[in-house]
Amino acid sequence: MTIKLYCMGESGNAYKAALALELSGLAWAPVHIDFFGGETRTDEFRRINVMGEVPVLVDGDVTLTQSGVMQMHITERTGKFGGGTPEEQREVMRWVFWDNHKLSSQAGMVRFLMNFLPEEKRPAEVIEFMQGRLKAAYSTLDTHLEGRDWIVGTQITNADISCCSYLFYPEPFGFDRADWPNIDRWLVNIKATPGWKHPYDLMPGSPADRA
Repeated sequence: MTIKLYCMGESGNAYKAALALELSGLAWAPVHIDFFGGETRTDEFRRINVMGEVPVLVDGDVTLTQSGVMQMHITERTGKFGGGTPEEQREVMRWVFWDNHKLSSQAGMVRFLMNFLPEEKRPAEVIEFMQGRLKAAYSTLDTHLEGRDWIVGTQITNADISCCSYLFYPEPFGFDRADWPNIDRWLVNIKATPGWKHPYDLMPGSPADRA
């Protein structure tokens, strides 16, 4: 049975699930959700996800929301990306939680404010403050990756898939790979993983579609 992922290309959180699905080898198909057209606020979508957010993963009778939970489900289905030993498994989850709180949530907000709001509505002070917090997160990740190919262990895990999610997007939000050499090297490793695809190639929906 083909897994359905309700998603949009612009969503880094959806990319976390889509990339895990693509690399896992599971059969899946994206279902485009028109966030910018208000689809997530409709009663029909709220019946799928009461939180009114993408992504949503539907695997037979199982419906999941929140990308970290979807990654766990993919790991349960395939045995991939979860870490080997119990210690590694806990470390993978630690970095997924860290990313959700410290990195991708803030990167997603800044990217939205800088690129998807009309210019006159972009709050400069908020953007500057959030970019400062993001700089601290980049520093944490870059320091951890010193001498490491992957965040945990010797191969790609959900920690990598989660933490990289917004860092492949081309829209400016204050992240320059040249400033963070260990992150840059790590992103090269992820991109070289067989089956890797850019978010705009993996899921439907991009700023170019609305241009």
